[in-house]
Amino acid sequence: MSTSFYDVKTATVVGYIYVFGSGLLGEFLLRYFVEDTSFPSGWIVVMELVPGFSLFRGLYEFGQYSFTGNYMGTSGMQWRDLSDGPNGMKDVLIIITVEWLILLPVAYYLDQVSSSGGRIRKNPLFFLQCFQKKRRSQSFRTPSLHPDTSKVSVEMERPDVAQERGVVEQLLLEPNNSHAIICDNLKKIYPGRDGNPEKFAVRGLSLALPRGECFGMLGPNGAGKTSFINMMIGLITPTSGNAYVQQLDIQSDMNEIYTSMGVCPQHDLLWETLTGREHLLFYGRLKNLKGAALIQAVEESLKSVNLFYGGVGDKRAGQYSGGMKRRLSVAISLIGDPKVVYMDEPSTGLDPASRKNLWNVVKQAKRDRAIILTTHSMEEAEVLCDRLGIFVDGNLQCIGNPKELKARYGGTYVLTMTTSSDEEEEVERLVRRLAPSANRIYHISGTQKFELPKQEVRISDVFNAVERAKSEFPIYAWGLVDTTLEDVFIKVAKGAAGSSDLLS
Repeated sequence: MSTSFYDVKTATVVGYIYVFGSGLLGEFLLRYFVEDTSFPSGWIVVMELVPGFSLFRGLYEFGQYSFTGNYMGTSGMQWRDLSDGPNGMKDVLIIITVEWLILLPVAYYLDQVSSSGGRIRKNPLFFLQCFQKKRRSQSFRTPSLHPDTSKVSVEMERPDVAQERGVVEQLLLEPNNSHAIICDNLKKIYPGRDGNPEKFAVRGLSLALPRGECFGMLGPNGAGKTSFINMMIGLITPTSGNAYVQQLDIQSDMNEIYTSMGVCPQHDLLWETLTGREHLLFYGRLKNLKGAALIQAVEESLKSVNLFYGGVGDKRAGQYSGGMKRRLSVAISLIGDPKVVYMDEPSTGLDPASRKNLWNVVKQAKRDRAIILTTHSMEEAEVLCDRLGIFVDGNLQCIGNPKELKARYGGTYVLTMTTSSDEEEEVERLVRRLAPSANRIYHISGTQKFELPKQEVRISDVFNAVERAKSEFPIYAWGLVDTTLEDVFIKVAKGAAGSSDLLS
């Protein structure tokens, strides 16, 4: 029944209504016919084909024999009583057994081919694949981007994003083994509900990740980062487009992809009653680790995230702090030597020492893997990621390594100065003398922040000007810094806000 509904709550409510409804009908309808000796017994058997009715008939027969046995001093229904003429328990047992044999595989089949909940669904004839030879050939096909389908989005793409799309199209036309992940115009649209419009979570993402690279996804909340990861790990199905992991199609080959994939979800998915070691043993076995290799991999994983010493790994996960649970989730994602790893905000809740230790683990892990990492920490992104992509409203706005992004979208110094509110105009005149095209980007209670184009100003001139200004008005604090990744992120996010309505 659950495969017929998209929403879990709806399925739960309908399930309860069915259970209680069939029980009440069994009480008032089936019981009346059972006790009516003139009613044809064949029709009663037909009614008992409804599972709720057959369950009630069985309970009814138990109750009748128990009631009779209580007054006659017997022990109720016995196996030999199944042959009694009025006893319908024999029919009930036969019906329930046959229905179990039929409905169990039917339920499994519907669960596999249904797309309820946005899951990846299998081909309706998936059960015939066991008769086919194992397929390891290329799954690639012609690039899915057509001029009519994504014309507005493509025309407004920045050159770096368009170049990445071109790399993807070239890889699809001429496949090779150099890239572990290839996303081809991947889209995810959530349907609107309760009068709300549909939500564009991922808009035509094309991305190619070579082996040995850690790719960082930056973006505000709701930018589509988690939706993208959920598509890649098979939790939801793409609305259009496709992606390939280790040359395997995420829409048809997920069972094979799972064997070479590791996931650290945004929220820890742990069993509170299992120890850290037991978690790793379980996931290690899922990755086909056995015997001494499994034990060694578990111990190395516990040591790498600092959960080995002091018996911490043998404590139940329910006793772990939030940071310890996070480290265990990272260890789970890396056990079994997966070739592709997805980490959704892995350092959330970690103290500075544990965070740096985790960074070392990720640095070592990316040597022979492709890692996709989402984070809100600019420091973490700059330390770990070989390339970064900034996402806004489901769109990839820019892509490149951290230095490239700062050079491309920076090109300025950021001058911050704090004075009294009465001296704000003096500060602005000072900045305009240094750099006529300076841009004030922040202003509150006497603290102002300006962007100074590098081609218009020298650092020594700024220092000299500030020193002279100190004799004219009080300066409480000031600072001059190069463009940071956070500045780039804010600039790109603000610039993308104006075009989001057009793309939707």
